[in-house]
Amino acid sequence: MKRAIVTPAALAAGALTELKDWLGITTPADDAQLTALLRMALEACEDFTGIMPLAQDCEELLAVSTDWQALGTRPVQAITGVLGIPAEGARFALPAGNYEIELDHDGGGRVLVRNPGAAGRIAVRFTAGLAPDWNALPDALRHGVVRLAAHHYRERESEASPQPPAAVAAMWRPWRRLRLA
Repeated sequence: MKRAIVTPAALAAGALTELKDWLGITTPADDAQLTALLRMALEACEDFTGIMPLAQDCEELLAVSTDWQALGTRPVQAITGVLGIPAEGARFALPAGNYEIELDHDGGGRVLVRNPGAAGRIAVRFTAGLAPDWNALPDALRHGVVRLAAHHYRERESEASPQPPAAVAAMWRPWRRLRLA
């Protein structure tokens, strides 16, 4: 799976305010750096939990197959289109009758291509994310994101750990989706 974010989640001003309150920062001098740390913490949250925290428009590239193919991102809110990608030439919209889509009860999305036409690969466009915005994000995930961003801000001069701090992991663990390899 190769995923691209087509339209990133809008990070509400409240997220930056929460982080600045946590750190005790009152000036706007570090706002750009703090916003970047919040985005990094949201990505770390997704990596740890297997759940995209905030709704974003995404695209995943898949090989054409006659079997159902699952999207790697969860939770999928809507599959908005399937585009054919030929070996040469421009992408084209697959007619709706040439594929089927399905949303699973557990937040997964699947695609079945019945007639790919000239496509050797497909691009599946979809919206995924647990919450539509920062304020709707469950408290444990939101607070974990703020604490991880604060941790990286405070430890910016030292080498970062690949794992979130134990306090953050404890908040995110109930949301974690385990996958069998």
